[in-house]
Amino acid sequence: MRFVRLCACLCLAVSVGIAARAGAGETVTVYAAASTQTALEEIAAGFAQATGHRAVVSAAGTPVLARQIQRGAPADVFVSASPAWMDTLDAEGHIAPGTRRDLVGNRLVLIGATGAAPVPLGPAFDLAARLGGGRLAVALIDAVPAGQYARAALEATGLWEAAAPRLAQTDNVRAALALVALGAAPLGVVYASDARAEPRVTVVAAFPEDSHPPIVYPVAAVVGRDSPAVRAFLAHLSAPEARAAWARHGFRVLGGAE
Repeated sequence: MRFVRLCACLCLAVSVGIAARAGAGETVTVYAAASTQTALEEIAAGFAQATGHRAVVSAAGTPVLARQIQRGAPADVFVSASPAWMDTLDAEGHIAPGTRRDLVGNRLVLIGATGAAPVPLGPAFDLAARLGGGRLAVALIDAVPAGQYARAALEATGLWEAAAPRLAQTDNVRAALALVALGAAPLGVVYASDARAEPRVTVVAAFPEDSHPPIVYPVAAVVGRDSPAVRAFLAHLSAPEARAAWARHGFRVLGGAE
């Protein structure tokens, strides 16, 4: 009988130990704008090492992710490429109060294949001639933030009339980047961070910052998912090592020195 009790106690101790180890780290699900994927995956790896928690990045176009959150998708954190989509979710009660802040910024650039010659942006630039028989790759101009910024910039630089009938629109900015990288489009409008992430493209021009609304990425916890692990991840996004990662990947770190 004593042996049976001893075995039971040992089994209980082992079970408790396993449960404690299993509960030591939580998983934070991050719905993030496609343009942040490369940087966030590096930051998530650092977060796991620093805290023992795991962050899983689910990247797609901002409107796709926002609509999924509206329908109850199990996102813990949302990183939007546009304040407007975060505003929408906030107004509808999907954002945990007190967790939202502006995280990073970006630049808008015109890209071509590696080795492509620089171009002067403005009405004197013959965009149609540079495109030849090809198209200009952009994210969806009516829905995706990168596409909306692209339209504004093309209008401001006098290139919209030539560009409008020659667009190849994609679901997100990384898909537009891929069209140029694969040679399916001679030119594309993407974020500076995207261009840095893809060695098969080169920046041929940078759009003036006043040619489009400021590119700002807000971040927030989703309502009902505001756990200690989520708070730890939100804090880690602005930790020194994370700030360095954002800068390496071409983003502008907000809320302090870059």
